Amino acid sequence: MLHLIKMWLKAPVEQRDENGKRRLTGGKDNDRRTPQGGVVSPLLANLYMNRMLKGWRQTRRGEQFRARLVNYADDFVILSRGKAAEALEWTRGVLERLALTLNEKKTSIRNARRERFDFLGYTFGPHYSSRTGGRYLGYSPSLKSGKRFREKVREHLGRDNTKPWEEVRDRLNRKLRGWAQYFQLGRPWRAFDALDRYVEDRVRHFLRKRHKVSSQGTRQFSTKRIYGQLGVFRLRSQLGGARS
Repeated sequence: MLHLIKMWLKAPVEQRDENGKRRLTGGKDNDRRTPQGGVVSPLLANLYMNRMLKGWRQTRRGEQFRARLVNYADDFVILSRGKAAEALEWTRGVLERLALTLNEKKTSIRNARRERFDFLGYTFGPHYSSRTGGRYLGYSPSLKSGKRFREKVREHLGRDNTKPWEEVRDRLNRKLRGWAQYFQLGRPWRAFDALDRYVEDRVRHFLRKRHKVSSQGTRQFSTKRIYGQLGVFRLRSQLGGARS
């Protein structure tokens, strides 16, 4: 079993950098950390996190810090009423004993009633109603999640995609439906509307180039046709007519 885990840790992983260029990480010379995207990463993360969570429960830190710890794999947030600094200090100490370190760039203390924070693709904290202008505590898709999804759409609808439109559309729709199902909670209307506009523009650009249309293509590939005859899934349709 240890030999199998070592093979996973030494396996190179192909990634894309910020400029879209492919590069390899990890490999036989890697002696620390798991490669980003490595198959074994979630397993090892859960093994380590399990020890931390067990310590949290057994020492009754939730009661001591008036807090709840919520985690997914190695990503976690501690929700505390007035004792966040103490909870953070305890967490650092436990992780040090496990030979782990916090990612300081992603670690901070926030007053959730006044400041926002991101967790698992969502932004939590103060929101404002587009209908009344009132302030409320809520959650919505994070800006980073929207940006990542736009990058996937742009990559999928690139010039090098020469597959039949039906195949291109069906794969695009699977991406759209998956994103909509995950982010349908909370208040996603603004994010969905913005992404619908982006997808519409990219689809129009893709079809205009494919069919060599010299104009902007708004007449040949209208909004109604894109979401109707051409069959592109509209994120907004996942939510119906409700809005906040």
